[in-house]
Amino acid sequence: MADWTIIHIDETDSTNRWLRETDQQGQMVCVYADYQTAGRGCAMNKWESERGKNLTFSILIHPENMAAARQFDISMAISLAICEALGLYIGDLSIKWPNDIYWRDRKIAGILIEHTLHGNVIKDSIIGVGLNVNQRVFHSDAPNPVSLWQICEHETDRKQLLHDILHAFQRLLGQDIRESYLSKLYRRRGFYPYADKNGAFMAELVTVEPDGHLILCDDNGQQRRYAFKEVSYG
Repeated sequence: MADWTIIHIDETDSTNRWLRETDQQGQMVCVYADYQTAGRGCAMNKWESERGKNLTFSILIHPENMAAARQFDISMAISLAICEALGLYIGDLSIKWPNDIYWRDRKIAGILIEHTLHGNVIKDSIIGVGLNVNQRVFHSDAPNPVSLWQICEHETDRKQLLHDILHAFQRLLGQDIRESYLSKLYRRRGFYPYADKNGAFMAELVTVEPDGHLILCDDNGQQRRYAFKEVSYG
């Protein structure tokens, strides 16, 4: 694929770590592994992935003059890119704020992004993705995993799917995609249970601000603003 250096490795503890510790300056690099021994999601949650069945990959980019305040643009771009690529196979896809990818009420992909800042701009970003592709059975205690195979009941070419994601991501990055992101949000209509440090409540999604903060309106008409990990879905 033009402009991308794509590296395939058999096994690593973490593709994010592999990229972080490998000298790849000045390039757009994607490394994907058949197996990760210590793949993780946000808050150190372990990501279950059977060897050779799924897409576990990380992308390294060096945004040009992107302000640190715009780092959520990268999260929106990769989320929409995965939805676009998966949309060639299935419907009913949404983005659970900030960037989990859902098929109906089940999680098909997770994303972990690590930025390095230089002053008030982003020096580089490493975007780790775990995408359930051809795994048929999940054994962990994760509450709601689903794979493309479980939905379609046939194998999907992982390499082609990866290329589709990278192509979409490269095109979307730098575009004005906020409205597209908002339109794909999980539970974007109606009241649903949430919980924060003060306990459970019912609320509806109002918007996600450009910097990534979630705005909810509870059933008392009070708006609530949250950063990542300050609120959970019921």
